[in-house]
Amino acid sequence: MPSGYFRAMTDNESIYLKLSRTDILHVKRWYTDRNGPAVLLIHGSIENGRIFYSENGKGLAPYLAELGYDVFVPDLRGRGKSTPAIGRHSDFGQMDMVNTDIPFLIESVKEIKQTRTMWIGAHSWGGNLALASYARFPEVADIAGFILFGVKRRVTVWNMERILKMNIGWRTMAPVAIAIKGYLPAKDLKMGADNETRGMVRDTNFWMDSSLWTDSRDGFDYGSALKKVVVPPVLSLTGAGDRVLGHPRDCGEMLNLLNTTDGTFRSIGKATGHRHDYDHIDLVTHKDAGKDHFPMIAEWMSARS
Repeated sequence: MPSGYFRAMTDNESIYLKLSRTDILHVKRWYTDRNGPAVLLIHGSIENGRIFYSENGKGLAPYLAELGYDVFVPDLRGRGKSTPAIGRHSDFGQMDMVNTDIPFLIESVKEIKQTRTMWIGAHSWGGNLALASYARFPEVADIAGFILFGVKRRVTVWNMERILKMNIGWRTMAPVAIAIKGYLPAKDLKMGADNETRGMVRDTNFWMDSSLWTDSRDGFDYGSALKKVVVPPVLSLTGAGDRVLGHPRDCGEMLNLLNTTDGTFRSIGKATGHRHDYDHIDLVTHKDAGKDHFPMIAEWMSARS
Protein backbone atom coordinates (compact mmCIF):
# COMPACT_ATOMS: atom_id res chain seq x y z
CA MET A 1 0.00 0.00 0.00
CA PRO A 2 1.19 3.58 -0.58
CA SER A 3 2.78 5.51 2.23
CA GLY A 4 0.47 8.52 1.91
CA TYR A 5 3.29 10.54 0.35
CA PHE A 6 3.50 10.96 -3.42
CA ARG A 7 6.61 9.63 -5.10
CA ALA A 8 8.49 10.84 -8.14
CA MET A 9 6.15 9.06 -10.56
CA THR A 10 3.06 10.79 -9.15
CA ASP A 11 2.12 13.97 -10.97
CA ASN A 12 -0.13 16.84 -10.07
CA GLU A 13 -1.34 19.85 -11.97
CA SER A 14 -3.73 22.76 -11.60
CA ILE A 15 -6.75 23.04 -13.88
CA TYR A 16 -8.82 26.22 -14.10
CA LEU A 17 -12.44 25.85 -15.17
CA LYS A 18 -14.67 28.75 -16.21
CA LEU A 19 -17.88 28.37 -14.23
CA SER A 20 -19.43 31.70 -15.25
CA ARG A 21 -18.52 35.07 -16.70
CA THR A 22 -16.83 36.01 -13.43
CA ASP A 23 -16.08 32.75 -11.58
CA ILE A 24 -13.10 30.46 -12.18
CA LEU A 25 -12.79 27.18 -10.28
CA HIS A 26 -9.36 25.81 -9.43
CA VAL A 27 -9.02 22.01 -9.52
CA LYS A 28 -5.89 20.15 -8.43
CA ARG A 29 -5.43 16.91 -10.35
CA TRP A 30 -3.34 14.08 -8.90
CA TYR A 31 -2.45 11.00 -10.93
CA THR A 32 0.06 8.35 -11.90
CA ASP A 33 -2.18 7.20 -14.75
CA ARG A 34 -4.36 9.71 -16.61
CA ASN A 35 -6.50 6.78 -17.73
CA GLY A 36 -7.19 5.62 -14.19
CA PRO A 37 -10.67 5.65 -12.62
CA ALA A 38 -11.88 9.17 -11.82
CA VAL A 39 -12.31 10.39 -8.25
CA LEU A 40 -13.85 13.75 -7.35
CA LEU A 41 -13.11 14.94 -3.79
CA ILE A 42 -15.34 17.71 -2.39
CA HIS A 43 -14.35 19.75 0.65
CA GLY A 44 -16.71 21.09 3.30
CA SER A 45 -17.71 24.45 4.76
CA ILE A 46 -14.98 26.95 5.79
CA GLU A 47 -12.51 24.69 3.96
CA ASN A 48 -10.87 24.33 0.56
CA GLY A 49 -9.41 21.45 -1.41
CA ARG A 50 -6.17 21.45 0.57
CA ILE A 51 -7.84 19.30 3.22
CA PHE A 52 -7.25 16.39 0.81
CA TYR A 53 -3.58 17.10 0.00
CA SER A 54 -0.49 19.06 0.91
CA GLU A 55 2.08 20.32 -1.54
CA ASN A 56 4.67 17.85 -0.21
CA GLY A 57 2.37 14.95 -1.00
CA LYS A 58 0.47 14.01 2.12
CA GLY A 59 -3.24 13.27 2.09
CA LEU A 60 -5.97 11.23 0.50
CA ALA A 61 -5.63 12.62 -3.04
CA PRO A 62 -1.96 11.64 -3.58
CA TYR A 63 -2.60 8.37 -1.75
CA LEU A 64 -5.32 7.39 -4.24
CA ALA A 65 -3.20 8.64 -7.13
CA GLU A 66 -0.46 6.20 -6.12
CA LEU A 67 -3.02 3.42 -6.45
CA GLY A 68 -3.77 4.43 -10.05
CA TYR A 69 -6.82 6.64 -9.55
CA ASP A 70 -7.10 9.94 -11.40
CA VAL A 71 -8.07 12.33 -8.61
CA PHE A 72 -9.70 15.76 -9.04
CA VAL A 73 -9.83 18.10 -6.03
CA PRO A 74 -11.69 21.38 -6.60
CA ASP A 75 -11.66 24.52 -4.55
CA LEU A 76 -15.37 25.34 -4.49
CA ARG A 77 -16.46 28.78 -5.61
CA GLY A 78 -14.48 31.58 -3.95
CA ARG A 79 -12.27 29.28 -1.88
CA GLY A 80 -8.61 28.34 -2.19
CA LYS A 81 -7.26 29.34 -5.61
CA SER A 82 -10.72 29.75 -7.16
CA THR A 83 -11.48 33.33 -8.11
CA PRO A 84 -12.76 35.81 -7.18
CA ALA A 85 -12.18 35.12 -3.50
CA ILE A 86 -15.14 35.32 -1.14
CA GLY A 87 -15.81 38.91 -0.10
CA ARG A 88 -18.50 41.38 0.84
CA HIS A 89 -20.21 41.12 -2.55
CA SER A 90 -20.25 37.30 -2.79
CA ASP A 91 -23.94 36.42 -2.99
CA PHE A 92 -24.04 32.67 -3.59
CA GLY A 93 -25.41 30.01 -1.25
CA GLN A 94 -25.96 26.28 -1.02
CA MET A 95 -28.45 26.09 -3.88
CA ASP A 96 -25.76 27.43 -6.21
CA MET A 97 -23.38 24.67 -5.07
CA VAL A 98 -26.05 21.96 -5.39
CA ASN A 99 -27.65 23.08 -8.66
CA THR A 100 -24.70 24.56 -10.51
CA ASP A 101 -21.20 24.05 -9.16
CA ILE A 102 -21.17 20.34 -8.32
CA PRO A 103 -22.98 19.28 -11.55
CA PHE A 104 -20.55 21.52 -13.47
CA LEU A 105 -17.56 19.81 -11.82
CA ILE A 106 -18.96 16.36 -12.54
CA GLU A 107 -19.59 17.27 -16.19
CA SER A 108 -16.10 18.77 -16.47
CA VAL A 109 -14.44 15.61 -15.13
CA LYS A 110 -16.56 13.51 -17.50
CA GLU A 111 -15.42 15.65 -20.42
CA ILE A 112 -11.76 15.44 -19.42
CA LYS A 113 -11.92 11.70 -18.79
CA GLN A 114 -14.38 10.78 -21.56
CA THR A 115 -16.22 8.57 -19.09
CA ARG A 116 -19.44 8.82 -17.09
CA THR A 117 -18.32 6.75 -14.11
CA MET A 118 -16.55 8.29 -11.15
CA TRP A 119 -16.13 8.02 -7.39
CA ILE A 120 -17.16 10.90 -5.17
CA GLY A 121 -15.49 11.54 -1.82
CA ALA A 122 -16.55 14.35 0.49
CA HIS A 123 -15.60 15.79 3.84
CA SER A 124 -18.08 17.19 6.35
CA TRP A 125 -20.65 19.60 4.84
CA GLY A 126 -19.30 18.80 1.38
CA GLY A 127 -21.03 15.44 1.77
CA ASN A 128 -24.38 17.14 2.33
CA LEU A 129 -23.88 19.21 -0.82
CA ALA A 130 -22.78 16.20 -2.89
CA LEU A 131 -25.71 14.05 -1.75
CA ALA A 132 -28.18 16.91 -2.25
CA SER A 133 -26.87 17.40 -5.79
CA TYR A 134 -27.25 13.67 -6.45
CA ALA A 135 -30.82 13.83 -5.15
CA ARG A 136 -31.65 16.48 -7.74
CA PHE A 137 -29.59 15.10 -10.62
CA PRO A 138 -29.05 11.34 -10.20
CA GLU A 139 -28.66 11.03 -13.97
CA VAL A 140 -25.71 13.42 -14.22
CA ALA A 141 -23.10 10.67 -13.80
CA ASP A 142 -22.71 7.00 -12.96
CA ILE A 143 -21.41 7.28 -9.40
CA ALA A 144 -19.39 4.20 -8.45
CA GLY A 145 -19.78 5.07 -4.78
CA PHE A 146 -19.66 7.78 -2.14
CA ILE A 147 -16.88 7.95 0.47
CA LEU A 148 -17.98 10.25 3.29
CA PHE A 149 -15.75 11.69 6.03
CA GLY A 150 -17.48 13.11 9.10
CA VAL A 151 -20.70 13.72 7.16
CA LYS A 152 -23.77 14.33 9.29
CA ARG A 153 -27.22 15.67 8.45
CA ARG A 154 -27.46 17.76 11.63
CA VAL A 155 -25.56 18.27 14.90
CA THR A 156 -27.76 16.78 17.62
CA VAL A 157 -25.21 16.02 20.33
CA TRP A 158 -24.90 18.27 23.38
CA ASN A 159 -21.62 18.76 25.21
CA MET A 160 -19.26 21.62 26.10
CA GLU A 161 -17.43 21.42 22.77
CA ARG A 162 -20.74 21.79 20.94
CA ILE A 163 -21.57 24.89 23.01
CA LEU A 164 -18.20 26.45 22.22
CA LYS A 165 -18.10 25.63 18.51
CA MET A 166 -21.76 25.81 17.52
CA ASN A 167 -23.62 28.00 20.00
CA ILE A 168 -20.86 30.53 20.69
CA GLY A 169 -18.73 30.30 17.54
CA TRP A 170 -21.15 29.56 14.71
CA ARG A 171 -24.36 31.00 16.17
CA THR A 172 -23.01 34.06 18.02
CA MET A 173 -19.61 35.16 16.71
CA ALA A 174 -20.28 34.33 13.05
CA PRO A 175 -23.42 36.54 12.65
CA VAL A 176 -21.62 39.49 14.27
CA ALA A 177 -18.65 39.07 11.93
CA ILE A 178 -20.96 38.77 8.92
CA ALA A 179 -22.80 41.95 9.93
CA ILE A 180 -19.47 43.80 10.04
CA LYS A 181 -17.66 42.28 7.05
CA GLY A 182 -20.51 41.15 4.80
CA TYR A 183 -19.15 37.59 4.85
CA LEU A 184 -17.73 35.17 7.41
CA PRO A 185 -13.95 35.81 7.75
CA ALA A 186 -13.36 32.31 9.10
CA LYS A 187 -9.63 32.41 8.42
CA ASP A 188 -9.11 35.55 10.48
CA LEU A 189 -11.31 34.20 13.27
CA LYS A 190 -9.37 30.89 13.27
CA MET A 191 -12.63 29.05 12.63
CA GLY A 192 -11.49 27.29 9.48
CA ALA A 193 -9.14 27.20 6.51
CA ASP A 194 -11.27 29.43 4.29
CA ASN A 195 -14.00 32.06 4.41
CA GLU A 196 -17.73 31.61 3.82
CA THR A 197 -20.48 33.70 2.30
CA ARG A 198 -23.45 35.14 4.13
CA GLY A 199 -25.74 32.98 1.97
CA MET A 200 -23.88 29.77 2.71
CA VAL A 201 -24.03 30.37 6.47
CA ARG A 202 -27.75 31.21 6.24
CA ASP A 203 -28.51 28.09 4.19
CA THR A 204 -26.37 25.84 6.39
CA ASN A 205 -28.30 27.00 9.44
CA PHE A 206 -31.59 26.41 7.64
CA TRP A 207 -30.67 22.74 7.12
CA MET A 208 -29.26 22.38 10.61
CA ASP A 209 -32.35 23.86 12.27
CA SER A 210 -34.93 21.80 10.41
CA SER A 211 -35.93 18.21 10.99
CA LEU A 212 -36.76 18.14 7.26
CA TRP A 213 -34.00 18.18 4.66
CA THR A 214 -35.48 20.72 2.23
CA ASP A 215 -34.20 23.64 0.18
CA SER A 216 -34.57 27.12 1.62
CA ARG A 217 -35.36 28.64 -1.78
CA ASP A 218 -37.61 26.28 -3.73
CA GLY A 219 -38.59 23.75 -1.05
CA PHE A 220 -37.09 20.73 -2.85
CA ASP A 221 -37.22 17.78 -0.44
CA TYR A 222 -33.77 16.17 -0.48
CA GLY A 223 -34.66 13.72 2.27
CA SER A 224 -37.61 12.30 0.33
CA ALA A 225 -35.67 12.25 -2.93
CA LEU A 226 -32.81 10.29 -1.39
CA LYS A 227 -35.29 7.70 -0.15
CA LYS A 228 -36.77 7.28 -3.65
CA VAL A 229 -33.63 7.21 -5.77
CA VAL A 230 -31.21 4.30 -5.39
CA VAL A 231 -28.00 5.63 -3.85
CA PRO A 232 -24.76 3.90 -4.95
CA PRO A 233 -22.55 2.15 -2.36
CA VAL A 234 -21.64 4.38 0.57
CA LEU A 235 -18.67 4.16 2.91
CA SER A 236 -19.14 6.58 5.82
CA LEU A 237 -16.23 7.15 8.18
CA THR A 238 -15.83 9.46 11.15
CA GLY A 239 -13.31 9.87 13.92
CA ALA A 240 -13.99 8.30 17.30
CA GLY A 241 -12.61 11.52 18.80
CA ASP A 242 -14.95 13.76 16.83
CA ARG A 243 -17.23 15.08 19.56
CA VAL A 244 -19.32 17.57 17.57
CA LEU A 245 -18.95 18.20 13.83
CA GLY A 246 -18.87 14.55 12.88
CA HIS A 247 -20.01 12.80 16.03
CA PRO A 248 -20.33 9.04 15.37
CA ARG A 249 -24.00 9.07 16.41
CA ASP A 250 -24.91 11.83 13.95
CA CYS A 251 -22.85 10.35 11.11
CA GLY A 252 -24.38 6.93 11.63
CA GLU A 253 -27.83 8.46 11.48
CA MET A 254 -26.96 10.20 8.19
CA LEU A 255 -26.34 6.84 6.55
CA ASN A 256 -29.79 5.70 7.66
CA LEU A 257 -31.35 8.48 5.58
CA LEU A 258 -30.03 7.05 2.31
CA ASN A 259 -31.69 4.42 0.14
CA THR A 260 -28.68 2.19 -0.40
CA THR A 261 -28.32 -1.58 -0.21
CA ASP A 262 -24.57 -1.24 0.32
CA GLY A 263 -23.90 1.15 3.18
CA THR A 264 -21.00 0.83 5.62
CA PHE A 265 -20.31 3.01 8.64
CA ARG A 266 -17.08 2.97 10.64
CA SER A 267 -15.93 4.97 13.66
CA ILE A 268 -12.15 5.25 13.35
CA GLY A 269 -10.45 4.99 16.71
CA LYS A 270 -8.40 2.87 19.08
CA ALA A 271 -11.40 0.78 20.11
CA THR A 272 -11.75 -0.41 16.50
CA GLY A 273 -8.07 -1.25 16.10
CA HIS A 274 -6.75 2.04 14.74
CA ARG A 275 -3.80 4.11 15.91
CA HIS A 276 -5.67 7.19 17.11
CA ASP A 277 -9.09 8.49 18.08
CA TYR A 278 -9.25 10.81 15.09
CA ASP A 279 -11.10 14.12 15.13
CA HIS A 280 -13.04 15.97 12.42
CA ILE A 281 -10.04 17.29 10.51
CA ASP A 282 -7.21 14.84 11.12
CA LEU A 283 -9.43 11.97 9.96
CA VAL A 284 -8.22 13.02 6.50
CA THR A 285 -5.05 14.99 7.30
CA HIS A 286 -3.21 12.95 9.95
CA LYS A 287 0.25 11.72 8.97
CA ASP A 288 -0.71 8.17 10.01
CA ALA A 289 -3.91 8.01 7.95
CA GLY A 290 -2.10 6.59 4.92
CA LYS A 291 -1.02 3.56 6.97
CA ASP A 292 -4.06 3.34 9.21
CA HIS A 293 -7.50 3.69 7.61
CA PHE A 294 -6.79 4.83 4.04
CA PRO A 295 -6.00 1.19 3.09
CA MET A 296 -9.53 0.24 4.20
CA ILE A 297 -10.91 2.88 1.83
CA ALA A 298 -8.79 1.51 -1.02
CA GLU A 299 -9.94 -2.05 -0.37
CA TRP A 300 -13.59 -0.95 -0.21
CA MET A 301 -13.25 0.86 -3.55
CA SER A 302 -11.41 -2.03 -5.19
CA ALA A 303 -14.12 -4.50 -4.14
CA ARG A 304 -16.73 -2.31 -5.90
CA SER A 305 -14.82 -1.47 -9.06
